[in-house]
Amino acid sequence: MPHAQVASAGRTRHHTDPMRRDAPVQEVPGLRERKKARLRQQIIETAIRLFRKQGYQKTRVDDIVKILEISQPTFFRYFPSKDAVLRDVGQRGFECIAERLKSELSAKASTADRLRRLYHSLACEAENDRPLWQAVVLSGAMDAVRSPEVRSAECIVAELLREILAQGQKRGEITNAFPVVHLAEFMEALYHTVVRQWTVDLTGPHKLTERVDSAVEFFLRGVKR
Repeated sequence: MPHAQVASAGRTRHHTDPMRRDAPVQEVPGLRERKKARLRQQIIETAIRLFRKQGYQKTRVDDIVKILEISQPTFFRYFPSKDAVLRDVGQRGFECIAERLKSELSAKASTADRLRRLYHSLACEAENDRPLWQAVVLSGAMDAVRSPEVRSAECIVAELLREILAQGQKRGEITNAFPVVHLAEFMEALYHTVVRQWTVDLTGPHKLTERVDSAVEFFLRGVKR
């Protein structure tokens, strides 16, 4: 999972230029906007640092504001809850997955190899940052039902995964017995179930990559043509 990196939000307006009337010009944010964007980013980074250090459930909004020396009302002007802080992380997570899927779509490989490589790499990243992933899962930051803000990013990921599976069907590698949309849902549900179980299973085996690799092989055997 990549760290949340929220850029300062600039507003785009259309500049009336006699040479290029349709050329968009990026407005430079004012000092007030830059300060707000900087504080918002500081809140996210501080929260993530605490989630990693002491766990999501033990981290309170009081802990975050104390470190930043701001008031709770100030915090709540930016985020309605500590859960909301992680929605930026969730959105970045989906953007990262989308980039991986695009890379796999352009790669010359079988559908099986594409899926193995994709999900193994995602599992490796999560495994290397388990406390943050636990926070993401517990907060529902990548759950499009609980966090509607990430729905558009999740839809892009779903569409790219469907494209990989559709190519597999055309090549005769993936069964045509089920619609692509269903196959993509099965694979995603399988992956997310394994990750969720791993993040909260503090007593069992902790090797996420092995669990995910097994889940992908299970899926591939079921959809093989």
